[in-house]
Amino acid sequence: MMEEGAIILVRSSPTQSLGVGMSEQSRRDPRPWVPNEPKPQVRLTHADRDAVTEVLREAYAQGQLEEDEFDERVDRAMRAKVSSDLVPLTTDLGVQGFNGHTPPGQAREGRFRGGKRGPNDPRNLRTDNPVEKVGAGLSHASAFFFPLLGPLLALLISPQSSTFLRRHALEALNFQLWWLVAILSSAVLSILVLPIVLLVAVAVGGVILPVIAAATNLMGNGWRYPLTFRFIKDDQDQ
Repeated sequence: MMEEGAIILVRSSPTQSLGVGMSEQSRRDPRPWVPNEPKPQVRLTHADRDAVTEVLREAYAQGQLEEDEFDERVDRAMRAKVSSDLVPLTTDLGVQGFNGHTPPGQAREGRFRGGKRGPNDPRNLRTDNPVEKVGAGLSHASAFFFPLLGPLLALLISPQSSTFLRRHALEALNFQLWWLVAILSSAVLSILVLPIVLLVAVAVGGVILPVIAAATNLMGNGWRYPLTFRFIKDDQDQ
């Protein structure tokens, strides 16, 4: 039994002191990663992989990468699981990679245009690859020759790494589906309710917009159809 007034001394272990210090430090800087470095625990999205693929494609076009190096890095980018897997692919290209201020899935936003668009907006895309330019342009131009079949064929033959061609073939397919529904609906409405002006407007739009889209893609720039409901969405749009 202890006497009243006795003083009890408790010696704190070095581990406890270290734990206190670590907790205080973590409260001061709660980030579990080094600033401006990738967060290895963050899983990648399709947009993140496509963004790095576009960087590699641009570097290959400028002569920074040999063909075998380009193929190898694209393959590694497509198989990457976390953001830290992508860092070695672009470090020697002079391109800033993922960091604590770049949320996953937004790697491509404003990269080429800098506008206030969604990260998956096809207008953010550019390419210097002539095959992708022609393929994407033909997907839009197929509205005059092989509607629906042209974009479907482009989607089937385009490689997974060809983001520019795949996204614009899907954009062309959605527009052609939407235009078909709109032209049939406006034809019925013109008879029942609305004047024939609506039918003419839809018909003119179906002729002019694919021409503009094809010309834009042939110049290597991205395109997005206005006032179009997209029946089919890419994995990046989910």
